[in-house]
Amino acid sequence: MQIVMFLVPLMLMLLVVGLVLFSWAVKNGQYDDLEGPGHRILYDDDKDMIPEESRQPESDDTTEEKIGRSTDPENKA
Repeated sequence: MQIVMFLVPLMLMLLVVGLVLFSWAVKNGQYDDLEGPGHRILYDDDKDMIPEESRQPESDDTTEEKIGRSTDPENKA
């Protein structure tokens, strides 16, 4: 019976510590956005990281025109 008198207050103290840590995490934004990082990895933002002098010049050609295909259905080249 003495162990119960020791374990119940210990359990209550651990519960309070857990609740305090959880409320701290919520207040600091640890649980704000769980899906955002997974979606941000898909965005193409490499252009901002490439130095200006190393960038390839952009052209108005489409990929199909570069490989010789025409996008015009009447042009049967």
